[in-house]
Amino acid sequence: MNTKENEPFNPEANYQQSKSKVGYVSKKEATRGTYEQLGFKCGLEIHQQLKTKKKLFCRCPAGLYNDKSDYDAEVVRHMRPTLSELGEYDGTALMEFKTKKNIYYHIKNETACTYEIDDTPPFHLDREALDIAVKVALLLNSSIVGEFHITRKQYLDGSIPTGFQRTGIVGIEGEIPLKNKKVRIIQLSLEEDSCREVSDVGHKRVYTTDRLGMPLIETVTYADMLTPDEAAEAGHYLRFLARSTGEVRTGIGAARQDVNVSVTGGTRVEIKGVAHIQWIPRLTHNEAFRQWALLQIRDLLTERIKKTDDWNASWKPIPVDTIGLDNLPCKIPLEDGYRLVAINLPEFKGILSYFTQPGQMFANELADRLKVIACLERPNMLHSESFGDGASDFDFAPIRKLLGSGDNDAQIIVWGPASDIPTAIDTIQERCQLAFIGVPNETRKSLKDGTTIFERVLPGPDRMYPDTDSPPISIGEEKIERIRKELPDTVRNRINRMQDWNIPADTYTYILKRNLFPVIEEIVQEFEECPVFTGTLIGHNLKNIEGRMISDGVFDYKKIRNLFAFARDQKLDKEIIKYMLPVLYQHPNMNLESVLTTANYRKHTREQILADLPVLKEKYGEIRTSSDPAAETRWIMGQLRPLAVGNIDLRELKDLVNGGKQ
Repeated sequence: MNTKENEPFNPEANYQQSKSKVGYVSKKEATRGTYEQLGFKCGLEIHQQLKTKKKLFCRCPAGLYNDKSDYDAEVVRHMRPTLSELGEYDGTALMEFKTKKNIYYHIKNETACTYEIDDTPPFHLDREALDIAVKVALLLNSSIVGEFHITRKQYLDGSIPTGFQRTGIVGIEGEIPLKNKKVRIIQLSLEEDSCREVSDVGHKRVYTTDRLGMPLIETVTYADMLTPDEAAEAGHYLRFLARSTGEVRTGIGAARQDVNVSVTGGTRVEIKGVAHIQWIPRLTHNEAFRQWALLQIRDLLTERIKKTDDWNASWKPIPVDTIGLDNLPCKIPLEDGYRLVAINLPEFKGILSYFTQPGQMFANELADRLKVIACLERPNMLHSESFGDGASDFDFAPIRKLLGSGDNDAQIIVWGPASDIPTAIDTIQERCQLAFIGVPNETRKSLKDGTTIFERVLPGPDRMYPDTDSPPISIGEEKIERIRKELPDTVRNRINRMQDWNIPADTYTYILKRNLFPVIEEIVQEFEECPVFTGTLIGHNLKNIEGRMISDGVFDYKKIRNLFAFARDQKLDKEIIKYMLPVLYQHPNMNLESVLTTANYRKHTREQILADLPVLKEKYGEIRTSSDPAAETRWIMGQLRPLAVGNIDLRELKDLVNGGKQ
């Protein structure tokens, strides 16, 4: 793919050239036109745990987590695919079967029972969870179903011991408002959560079951988001909407986002388990360009290879004396039972080093699948277009000779246990054949740097069927109207109210994420307090406190209202609240009189505070270094602030310093 025919092939230059051909730009440089050109489309699946006392289909406690190393029993299971009624195998089931994984479940008596391992039929559905789900569905402007029908959805990655998840649709066809558009909602479902993954190395995957079965809602949108930023905006709105009920869990793992992305000519690719909504813009941006690159790779290959159905990779075992193992850029563990094979990819020269994502190329697509399907831990392969870290110095000439490679072929060296090598060869053959199609249907795992890696084949569409263990549950109009009367104000109305109050916009995310708008509203109404002061106290001061201090108990945000009541009753200026709040946060069980003392408050009269004003003005005249009149005010205010806080309004004091009446 180099421009000069006689010039030696340079993989690193090829990577940069292909990156330019793809037209990749950073997220910061991209415009709306960039995504229009790509044909970017995005939809969301937002999962949110509900704050219930019990799990969804049993009476085990919800929200009680144990240390990953602390468990009372262990269950081992294996995947075996079965034919459907139509005589077909599910693609995901076949992929998981190839991995030959041993799935281990670590069970703690306090948080799991025989239901979790399918030894007991489901208990009655937790009605508290159903009420919360109806409430969120109403906030989404969805139509509530007349009967809640429980179905089984196949879960084939081992994260649910039964192999299926019990789930049911609560509401359909809603919408949410963004700044410049509305996003349509397909449905909201109520379902049980899956296990927490502890580790996944080689043929052993370990889960803990404390999270398994907890009530979860899943909100699914249409692919209405046409830019990555719109996707993040919708994600934030849905998160704030759920939290506005005060009946969902927060913290690590309590909410997870799956993001579906496609471009023109591509297909839906699902990015699983996005831990933070702020990751969505970079992840979806890079996924769009990855698909764009794969489409270009398809065009290059189909131009070179006219009969793609006849294409096949060839391979041979590598005798140890054929290759200088000491010269390899990575150490190959040639333990007992390990094998080393060379694979030839006809007409793939320049493809392995073709850019796909920042820091990744097409070869990564192969290495990812070797890790997941063949269970070969990285590093698991070396290829003829490797570069960096000494990889480009390795001489592939003996490998080409061994394979009888043509000038336009690419080569791969793969190593691992002998029992895994056939799967590895099949995996590389399969992924290379998918390159002729373009973008394969798959789910990918999100990484913090904004890139993704292969996770598994996308499940087939026919993965749901009725649960014969669970009768339908009627959702009557009386229940719906009762819940409708309990609905909080909408997120959009809350944002509009804060804008009307002139509360700084940079506080909105924190306030809505913590569901603190009701606290602000109560303080403003009850104490006739300034909304800007209250909003910034919570959105700036409290946010800063939470980021740098550790509480020795559980801090209830409603205690902020108590601070305002205390200041009013003690006839203290509200500024003292800023000094009391850090103390109360650190020691939430301390009484407010002690909090005030700890905040170093001292009672001073108005006369005592102003007594030294003439002396301070005289002293400033002696040390003056600036001709700016405001500098004198700032200096004097700094001297008087420790005496003034809690005793006099600082704006009034500033007026007095500037010559107002005493």
